[in-house]
Amino acid sequence: MSDVLRVDPIACEAHGLCAELVPELIEPDEWGYPIVAETPVPPRLARHAKRAVAACPALALMLVRQSRRLPAGEPEGAGLSETRGASASWPEEGR
Repeated sequence: MSDVLRVDPIACEAHGLCAELVPELIEPDEWGYPIVAETPVPPRLARHAKRAVAACPALALMLVRQSRRLPAGEPEGAGLSETRGASASWPEEGR
């Protein structure tokens, strides 16, 4: 299993904090939005990646656990589970 950083492009507000906290995996584009490495987070950077996820003011950065390699043709997101910032709470639908 490995963890991968992902950004919700709709929620991201281009604060740039994530790129400052883990520049080895995230670099800002010309407008300040993060470009995230598509590679697994190396163990030596795991603590920094978790800190960047927790510090994201827009809760747009997440650490995704990839439990297996996707076969060709399988939809993206299969085999993944998300971890967002510690302060995130999501309301249940229909309430």
